[in-house]
Amino acid sequence: MSLIVLGLSGAVSHDPSAALYIDGKLAAAAEEERFVREKHAKNRMPYEAAKFCLDWAGIKPAEVDAVAIPFAPVSLSGPARWHYARRYAYAPDRALDALLNGNRRYRRYKKRIEWCLTQLGFDLRKTPIQPVEHHLAHAASAYLCSGFTEKTAILGIDGKGEYATTFFGWGENGKIHKIKEFYDPESLGGLYGALTEYLGFDMLDGEFKVMGMAPYGDPSRYDFSRLAKFENGELTVNTDYANVIGFKRYKEKGKGYYFSPKLVEWLGPRREGDVADEPYIHYAASMQALFEKLSLEMIDYYLGDILRETGRIAFAGGCALNVKLNQRIIARPDVKELFVQPAASDAGTAVGAAAWVSRQRGVEVEKMEHVYLGPEYTNEEVVAAIARFEARRGIGINWRRIDDVPEHVARILAAGNPVAWFQGRMEFGPRALGNRSILGCPSVPGVADRINAQIKFRERWRPFCPSMLDTVGPQMFGNAHPAPFMTFTFEVNGEWKTRVPEVVHEDGTSRAQVLRREFNPRYYDLMLELEKLTGNGVVLNTSLNRRGEPMICSPADALEMFFGCDLEYLVLQDVLIVKEASSAAKIP
Repeated sequence: MSLIVLGLSGAVSHDPSAALYIDGKLAAAAEEERFVREKHAKNRMPYEAAKFCLDWAGIKPAEVDAVAIPFAPVSLSGPARWHYARRYAYAPDRALDALLNGNRRYRRYKKRIEWCLTQLGFDLRKTPIQPVEHHLAHAASAYLCSGFTEKTAILGIDGKGEYATTFFGWGENGKIHKIKEFYDPESLGGLYGALTEYLGFDMLDGEFKVMGMAPYGDPSRYDFSRLAKFENGELTVNTDYANVIGFKRYKEKGKGYYFSPKLVEWLGPRREGDVADEPYIHYAASMQALFEKLSLEMIDYYLGDILRETGRIAFAGGCALNVKLNQRIIARPDVKELFVQPAASDAGTAVGAAAWVSRQRGVEVEKMEHVYLGPEYTNEEVVAAIARFEARRGIGINWRRIDDVPEHVARILAAGNPVAWFQGRMEFGPRALGNRSILGCPSVPGVADRINAQIKFRERWRPFCPSMLDTVGPQMFGNAHPAPFMTFTFEVNGEWKTRVPEVVHEDGTSRAQVLRREFNPRYYDLMLELEKLTGNGVVLNTSLNRRGEPMICSPADALEMFFGCDLEYLVLQDVLIVKEASSAAKIP
């Protein structure tokens, strides 16, 4: 008897997504932002994502056994709502609401999901909706997808779910045991987000920019220890400065922030612009250092015994995408392997909730080996999209189908040209991993600047990352730790810093994807061809999108992006497009 579980996340906040498990196999998963073309798709339903998953698998709504949602009611008899009310007593409306109406967001979540399911054709009388606590969904997305068979330490750190912000636990034989949770405002993710806002970036995306800025600063220049402490097993965030609500928030141009005027009095005006300048680079370094210090202390306190026993740890939540912390975790002598859920943010809770419900119903879920789980398009669909684009724009496009795509594109890359690369099924999660990517040859001086000038327009102090052959990873890093999802940074060995300088960050590290051929043969073969031409089986890889937009989903999206920027080469499946006005007007 088969089991089909649909997970739906993000219905009352951000990053709505859908994931479909069929008999323990993750058949499809996608984020709503890719379909509606709105970054993070805030306050939207995962309608298009769910529709895709069902259509891809050929599943009718009546065939779905359960819908899992990563949001659940929280009892008043537990500590979470009381902790929130006590710590936010200075905002009595919020405090009382937590006590008297503390599951209002859950009820709203469930109501919106019911509406979404009705639009998709579900009969709510026949399909049960199963709520899963937010941090349990994060934990399940990490542990159940890790493939670890030994006893496994489980860590979850994000802004907050219902009330919890941090989860410590362990998994064994498919069961998850909770050790400890912290509750809002005791949130390292919230604190990092507040400083992200102070440093002039938006939460949800800007945290990566703070992390990228940190290596340019000196963390010893400023002591950030007043912002948070971990003592006697408890995390406390100083709400005189951050994680503030109500009247305590710093306000500017009608917008309220998650830090207070007191933080501005201490550190000076909120940063503006794209320049990595002083003293803000030192503030970024100090925030990153504090985040790493407290996280590692908490891991040691709550998970140290488990790590010393088996060496396995699974990590999810938005903060699991902090690759510098992950590098520090891997460096622990008691850690044999760290699995980070590649869609670690709230989008991944659709996977976690569905995996948890599947496991609760007696069906084990498979190890997550790849994230190529989204839509795929044929060459015929690509050609049709080109024809529609030509008709709508009144232009002719210089295109043709090519044989041996990896060899052909490798030559373009080796000549110093960036290429927009659109292949196979779209990735799930925030990282482009070789199917919706902009590629460059990392041994060509200035190629990262060229990509920036042609399309990305991102701050130059932010690193560009490499994908590489699995034969190259151990050479480049001296480390055989699995890295399929760009969730870790590693120190780059000496000679490789000069061989592929365009993908080495200021601190001598790279955030890498180390690829096994079985999971993406065409991308792997491209790197093999590049290795023949340059001696390096490494490619610069950044996401296929314009700044501020979601990653490309369809051929139509790719054409809009391509003809709205200065990139010269676009490969859509077996179709190569070269701009007529480019410096290389003829297709090579």
